[in-house]
Formats: sequence, structure tokens, C-alpha cells
Amino acid sequence: MSSLTATACEIPEDEGTTAADRSEANNKDKKQGAAKGKKSDGPKETTAQENARESAETYLDTSAFSRDGLIKQLKFEGFSQKDAEYGVDAQKANWKKQAAASAQTYLDMSSFSRDGLIQQLKFEGYTQEQAEYGATQVGL
Repeated sequence: MSSLTATACEIPEDEGTTAADRSEANNKDKKQGAAKGKKSDGPKETTAQENARESAETYLDTSAFSRDGLIKQLKFEGFSQKDAEYGVDAQKANWKKQAAASAQTYLDMSSFSRDGLIQQLKFEGYTQEQAEYGATQVGL
């Protein structure tokens, strides 16, 4: 069994959920805090953490990723495991919505059975629950 791999496919802008929509939904808490003018009382992030956070945000603005897939992408860019996890977790992304967007991208490229699509999403790093959600959201 071969697996189709497409970790950085752009989600079409005319498919109901745009990259901007995902970004806005994924960063809702962060934007609300900034809009209220609140500053974090916690420790300041390091430059590496800031860069990882910004890189993760850029990826999620243009493509759908699983948490694990996005961490792997940041590590590929040279971020440490710890900084990559920080950058990804700072996005507060809805990974189920990301799975649904990935599922739609796969169906736009090829035909899948429900089980085949779930297996492909799991291969990309989504959990079983996220993969099943994604398949359900695209009608499988």
C-alpha cells in the first residue's frame, strides 16, 4: 500500500474555509487578547520561540497541518523540538478543522474511500479522532 504525501498543499480559497478563515479561527484567543490591550504577565518568549511561533502561523495561514506534521516541518527548518512544539502550541489551532481541510485537499487531488482517507490523514500525523472527523466533514 502506498501513501500519498502532501504536507504543504494550499487549500483553495473558494472552498468555504479559506486560509484566512482558518487563521482567524485558529488564533481567536490570541487576537482577542491583543485587541483588549492585555500583555502577558508570563515570561517573555525567546527569539527562537518567537520565530517558531511566527513560522507556524505562516504555515497555518496557507496550508492545513496536523500538530505532529507542523512540528516536523519546523524541526526540518532547524528549530529545536522544544521551540517547534512551543511555536505550534502557541497557535491554539483547532486540529479537527485542520484535518477536515486536509481531507478536502486530498479529495480535490484524488479519490479515497473513507478508510483510505482516514489512513492517509493518520499518516500525516492526525490522531484517529481527528482523521475520522476530517473524513466525516467531507462526506465520507
